[in-house]
Amino acid sequence: MSGPQASFVQLPPALREELQRRIRCGKTPHRDVRRARIALLAEQGFPNATIARVVGCDLKTVRLWRDRIAAFPSVDALVGEPRSGRPPRVPIAIHQELIQLACKRPVDCKVPFEQVWTLHSLADALAGQTGVRISRSEVSRILEGADLKPHRVRLWLHSPDPDFRAKVEVICELYLHPPKGATVLCVDEKPGMQALEHRFPMRPGAMGRARRKEFEYRRHGTRTLIASYNVRTGEVVGQCGPTRKAEDLLAFLEQVATHYPTGPLYIIWDNLNIHHGPRWATFNARHGHRFHFVYTPKHASWTNQIEIWFSVLSRRALRHASFRSADELVERVQAFIAHWNRDKAHPFRWTFRGRWHTVPVAAAA
Repeated sequence: MSGPQASFVQLPPALREELQRRIRCGKTPHRDVRRARIALLAEQGFPNATIARVVGCDLKTVRLWRDRIAAFPSVDALVGEPRSGRPPRVPIAIHQELIQLACKRPVDCKVPFEQVWTLHSLADALAGQTGVRISRSEVSRILEGADLKPHRVRLWLHSPDPDFRAKVEVICELYLHPPKGATVLCVDEKPGMQALEHRFPMRPGAMGRARRKEFEYRRHGTRTLIASYNVRTGEVVGQCGPTRKAEDLLAFLEQVATHYPTGPLYIIWDNLNIHHGPRWATFNARHGHRFHFVYTPKHASWTNQIEIWFSVLSRRALRHASFRSADELVERVQAFIAHWNRDKAHPFRWTFRGRWHTVPVAAAA
């Protein structure tokens, strides 16, 4: 007894070429390759049983795709229909309620002791508001689907300076278009550099194992670095000492005046108390009024490029080092400054223009 007659398939030339291209392409999904082969073999007149044996699939599968391509000869005919899947166990209203909770602070939801959300506390708060209890894993899946990470906290500091924009624009203009013949220097202090001596030397890393640093250490005091960074050349001038007083800063700027003996000098620094006062008018008069002091906005020290260089110093020379004395710490800092000026000095690529639609970026590498 013969079975149902196979559908007649006639492919347009463009569709035939596309199906052949899919078969040749190594990145085509296996299911699409199989459907393309079924359509091409069906056009050649092979019976369904032969196609099923050649392609390696069920007879019903061959009949399904043969009938579809015969009725509608197009690439879309070989696209599977969406499946319903398992019905959702958590109603969409509960999803929305959980997302609203995650976007609030725990204290606003009267959750005791919690400063940031956890999966447990979110599940408990949701059960208290809706009466629906869901598991931690379900809470995690809903948050992941909404791209929410309420346990993550990033530091943020608002500048209360009413003249923030104007001050930042002046600083960015000095960085990007310094006055002709002038030298722009970023000046700041790095206090509290600790001379820590680790009890045992650091152990080197190995495959699958990070380097190991001894936890115990001895303190040998602290030192303060006062430094300037030349935004055009990347040159650093630094001075280390045990204190950070106005006298120390005055002595350092005298060193800067000797290092840059001619031309106007623009000093960009923050609003520390020793950066203000009549001492600087007297100092400037002594040096022919060639110093121009520019102050960063309050709580905006990130606009001072010396902070970027301090980060480079910490990461490359101080973070994992061991010092047997404070003098050894000073020697390391001075040696790094000399190494930087000799081999690494370069201007940072400053892209912030004083507008918040531009992300402040400076390349320190």
